[in-house]
Amino acid sequence: MNIDSSNKIEMSKAHDLAALAEYADGAVVSREIVNKGVGTLTVFAFDAGQAISEHSAPFDAIVQILDGESVWTIGGERVVCSAGQIMIMPANVPHAVKAEKRFKMLLTMIKGGK
Repeated sequence: MNIDSSNKIEMSKAHDLAALAEYADGAVVSREIVNKGVGTLTVFAFDAGQAISEHSAPFDAIVQILDGESVWTIGGERVVCSAGQIMIMPANVPHAVKAEKRFKMLLTMIKGGK
């Protein structure tokens, strides 16, 4: 097995991305799969009714929906993002997410300079 200490999954092997975080009743499950100095990749599984309250990040965040449908508020605007879709949340703009139904996503955060 070849696992880099900064990666959380076996390298040089194909993985089912959606299967890396399983749904749990009444919970948000997250699994960080890469954590490097330049950014992170984290898979999330949200049970219906779960949410992450409004917050912001100092750099852009890319969300790829793997399963289901998510409802976001980004800068005060409602955005629905479904399986197979991708969305970029701009740096320093408040955002929140609610799972009206179960969904899974891959969150990519890449730290950038000027």
